[in-house]
Amino acid sequence: MTLLLLTDRTQAARPLRDVLHAAVDGGARTIVLREKGLPRIERLALAEWLRDLLAPLGGRLIVAGPDPLGSDAVHLAAGDPVPEGVGLVGRSCHDAEEIDRLSTEDYATVSPVFPTASKPGYGPVLGLHGLKSLAGRTTKPVYALGGVESAAQVSECLAHGAAGVAVMGAVMRAPDPAATVAGLLEAAVP
Repeated sequence: MTLLLLTDRTQAARPLRDVLHAAVDGGARTIVLREKGLPRIERLALAEWLRDLLAPLGGRLIVAGPDPLGSDAVHLAAGDPVPEGVGLVGRSCHDAEEIDRLSTEDYATVSPVFPTASKPGYGPVLGLHGLKSLAGRTTKPVYALGGVESAAQVSECLAHGAAGVAVMGAVMRAPDPAATVAGLLEAAVP
């Protein structure tokens, strides 16, 4: 099971780099750098720091948006064009139409699976049956995103067709990001 950790400095309980370092200590190995509101130079510096943090562990940095910031992986919004020269492409999907448009992407996130404190009122909420329906429409790995905060929810998502989960707020807001990540990852251990 893969856990994609999405960054959000506005929700971070501590400085973002501290939260991310702790999350990596807890087992996070794939980080999706969002922070689109930062100036490019600051976002690039954060991307370089994350690559240095993840590289010794065999981890991977995925950059949200079409500017890969020197990375070989991007995560795109539903309507973003696929940039050239990247090795891994993910896409955010929210309904059957968006899932059905997948073509050269390597994976998709589907959201929101559960109500989410990060984006209250965002939806409609797919629920586990919606997740299963969307995951069944594609051969691409699908990651459940939105409101995933517990090991039980991770297990439910995996049982309903998800290849893994994508989390943001649960880790960003956690008093102990390492323990939160470790707990979510334990759900995938048989």
